[in-house]
Amino acid sequence: MTVSLLYHVAAILLVLYAAGHTMGFRRVDPRWGIDAFVAGLRTTRFDVQGRRHSYWDFYVGFGLFVTVLLAFAAVLAWQLGGLPAATLATLPLITWGLAACFVAATVVTWRYFFVAPIVFSVIITLCLLAAAWLAGRP
Repeated sequence: MTVSLLYHVAAILLVLYAAGHTMGFRRVDPRWGIDAFVAGLRTTRFDVQGRRHSYWDFYVGFGLFVTVLLAFAAVLAWQLGGLPAATLATLPLITWGLAACFVAATVVTWRYFFVAPIVFSVIITLCLLAAAWLAGRP
């Protein structure tokens, strides 16, 4: 696999991950038996720095924040995949930084989430690690 292909595969997977995350993180399955809890998150409101919020607002806000960061990572990976090898070799902080970020995200995902995001995280991380390694080779 080439560096370009690895970054482009990672970018496409990141777009799919962002879309899946956005569609799924606010869904609450009635079979989970947490309707009353979620209703409490949505209806209990309080003031924070002059604005009225609920914990559900924070949950949705941080979920959308994650979507924005996943989308940015997809754009970055796509752009890295379009750079010449000589240019990529001069950007180890970016190539390895993105890979390291996803190593950490994969650890968090493995610890706190479930199969679908774990699979996406692991494959994206492997692509980014391989691309960073190949990009640094002469």
